[in-house]
Amino acid sequence: CVIFGYRGAARPPLLFQTFSPAESHIFVALYQEGPYLLDPFHHAAVERKEGFWRMRELAPDRFYASEYYRSYYSQTRLAEEVGFFVPLAGKDALVLSLMRLRATGPFGTADARLLRDMAPAVIGFCKHRWPSLPAEGVAAQPSGETIAMANELDRAHIWKSLSLTSREKQVVDLVLQGHSTESIARALRIVPGTVKVHRRNIYRKLKIKSQAGLFARFVEIIDARIG
Repeated sequence: CVIFGYRGAARPPLLFQTFSPAESHIFVALYQEGPYLLDPFHHAAVERKEGFWRMRELAPDRFYASEYYRSYYSQTRLAEEVGFFVPLAGKDALVLSLMRLRATGPFGTADARLLRDMAPAVIGFCKHRWPSLPAEGVAAQPSGETIAMANELDRAHIWKSLSLTSREKQVVDLVLQGHSTESIARALRIVPGTVKVHRRNIYRKLKIKSQAGLFARFVEIIDARIG
């Protein structure tokens, strides 16, 4: 079990965990360094989803074949992750994640039904325990508009060194999250052929040949931000 707070693209504060030190390194330390930006749970929290959700309900169509999954998420050795999504004041949110390892197997239908029924009580408890996220140096609670602007600026900072157009940056985001060409086309309301053109242009500009190369560039940028 782990509980993270989410505030736009900012580094998510850890609110609670039940991991061993070795597990915490993967689920918390590594996650907070940058992989959270590609996490379906992070995106769902920022989008203000509420209630009980399973990873399989939120993940993009190519999530389990994505470089993010192969390079980071597979290290967790999870059979399944589910979560209670709790919107807080302003644009903040927290997610209480429950996980089962491959050795145990995924949550059964009855388990998921019980957890879904428990959602109102769990959400109420979480809001009582954490009515707001830790300030982390912020003097005052920013408005929703300010948070949205900060989120956009933070993402712009992430990709600014890539010399890409605004649309190409959107495509990069979706590719790294695990969306297929068809899924990207639906999300951006363009035709799949246009997505393929954007991907070719992105690969040419970044001098890479695959999604693995794109993910490696993402890791380089995150490492540079931390450094």
